[in-house]
Amino acid sequence: MKHINVAGKALTLLFTAAFLVACSSSDTKEADDAAAAAAAAAAAAEEADRAARAEAERQARVLQDAVDAVGNVFYFEFDSSNLTADAQRMVDAHIALLSTNDKTVRLEGHTDERGTREYNMALGERRANSVRDYMVANGIASYRIETVSYGEEQPVAYGSGESNWSQNRRVELK
Repeated sequence: MKHINVAGKALTLLFTAAFLVACSSSDTKEADDAAAAAAAAAAAAEEADRAARAEAERQARVLQDAVDAVGNVFYFEFDSSNLTADAQRMVDAHIALLSTNDKTVRLEGHTDERGTREYNMALGERRANSVRDYMVANGIASYRIETVSYGEEQPVAYGSGESNWSQNRRVELK
């Protein structure tokens, strides 16, 4: 929004300067002064626009760094589709970045191997939908978010035991 406001102010200055030039008398000095003022206003507007773009790029890098730091995998407790406080913090970083652009994302829900295939497909879907609902509640348009469930079909850790199961109870943001 700052970028639009700065550009709008710059355009207002340019039109004002042009109006002053058009309304001035035929006196050459006044015309030269008005032309110089218009040129100065144009240069100032260009500089303000350049500064606004640089600041927007800096902010986007900061947000991208925050997303890179938290990662794109959100973990869940056993038999749960509720976001943990840690997962919410991680999703918040993605929300901040997504609110600066119009990219779409895919949320892939996964489960561990316990439970029937049908139950795990439904649980993976609930997990992906839980992340989606949190993102939508925090300002991301639902049409930008696709959800899919893989249930237990794509584990990242093989074998039985809590250390493996906990790695498979996840939603991945792609």
